[in-house]
Amino acid sequence: MPHILIVEDETIIRSALRRLLERNHYQVSEAGSVQEARERYSIPGFDLVISDLRLPGAPGTELIRLAEGTPVLIMTSYASLRSAVDSMKMGAMDYIAKPFDHDEMLQTVARILNEPRQTPAAAVSAEPAPQSPAPVEGEIGIIGSCPAMQDLFGKIRKVAPTDSTVLIQGESGTGKELVARALHNLSKRAKAPLISVNCAAIPESLIESELFGHEKGAFTGAVAGRTGLVEAADGGTLFLDEIGELPLEAQARLLRVLQEGEIRRVGSVQSQKVDVRLIAATHRDLKTLSKTGQFREDLFYRLNVISLKLPALRDREDDVLQIARAFLKRQSQRMGRGEMRFSPEAERTIGQYTWPGNVRELENAIERAVILCEGQSIPADLLGVDIELEELEDEDFAERPGPEVGGGHEPTEDLSLEDYFQHFVLEHQDHMTETELARKLGISRKCLWERRQRLGIPRRKSSAPSNS
Repeated sequence: MPHILIVEDETIIRSALRRLLERNHYQVSEAGSVQEARERYSIPGFDLVISDLRLPGAPGTELIRLAEGTPVLIMTSYASLRSAVDSMKMGAMDYIAKPFDHDEMLQTVARILNEPRQTPAAAVSAEPAPQSPAPVEGEIGIIGSCPAMQDLFGKIRKVAPTDSTVLIQGESGTGKELVARALHNLSKRAKAPLISVNCAAIPESLIESELFGHEKGAFTGAVAGRTGLVEAADGGTLFLDEIGELPLEAQARLLRVLQEGEIRRVGSVQSQKVDVRLIAATHRDLKTLSKTGQFREDLFYRLNVISLKLPALRDREDDVLQIARAFLKRQSQRMGRGEMRFSPEAERTIGQYTWPGNVRELENAIERAVILCEGQSIPADLLGVDIELEELEDEDFAERPGPEVGGGHEPTEDLSLEDYFQHFVLEHQDHMTETELARKLGISRKCLWERRQRLGIPRRKSSAPSNS
């Protein structure tokens, strides 16, 4: 069981974080300052140190030296993000902003513990390995053997060595940040910082100051000048996740960075040059947003130099079980559960479910199943997904004519099967669940979903109770 040291002077935060980690099967020790941590523990003996940046006495960055190679995760407020970037340059593995999201904290901790013990600069290579793409985690760091992912890996290798701006598009949870990390790690900037910013997570009133910095007195509370995150990424890569949420005024400033290679801090009249490679990501349709005035059209075309499309998990049928088994191995090792496996029913469920939350939903489902499972074989019901087990008796569920239903809507010579399907679904979906619709039509829920997509039939907004 991994042993984690928390160094945080605020008792409420320290206790809450301890409970979160202990619930997820980590052994936890705690201290209120660097001095207390030194006196009570052998810091290099821990698997991970999580420390607040600002502590009484010595700052949290002092633990990087004392840890002697043990990874250190720095916690900081948004107002101190620039200092967190400095801490990464000093050797911290990563930083996380307070107040942190529980899932984000757990994912960050799991990722750090699964990485080899080395400094961030040594963990990447400026040159990709000269070998053919592997279907599992390797040089790219992403699992995927299906044709769509192999095509994506080929594009990453071609694009990574350049300084071209890249726009990564894909649904939430598909792994856009992993693609950004791969582009950075395989680039000539690999030894420089990769600064990741979630544009949707920073308050709109702070985002310009955080990205571009500000001068002393630029606004109320600006008691000192501050370097922005764009400037902190100088020489490296800036990854702007959820760029579609960026306010229009900040978009104009970002456009200047792309066009002129320079920034101007909030409240300043002086510009300064920066050498930054920009990678952006979004789950939104920026082209449509630009036509409605919600996103700058000129910025869209500047971002859309190289566009990489991440397929949804439902379109990666060959990869789903491979990814699920990798997550199962990782979670069972992390929780000290030994070698676990999926039951045949669980594997069929994983293959049949459409995973609307994509890889993130799959990972969370498996983590929950590992926690709740009492034996070594995970049953299908512990995955907690909305799919009827009786539909999984045959993976190649035969499409057969549905039984007669009320209303006299049998197919006729004047009505094709697709017309009949569309007519039936539109008429009955307001009072029947997806499972009932699929059963009446004699098809699986997966087939129902695929036909909806092909015929452009949207699902109703909410599931009404069945009248049957």
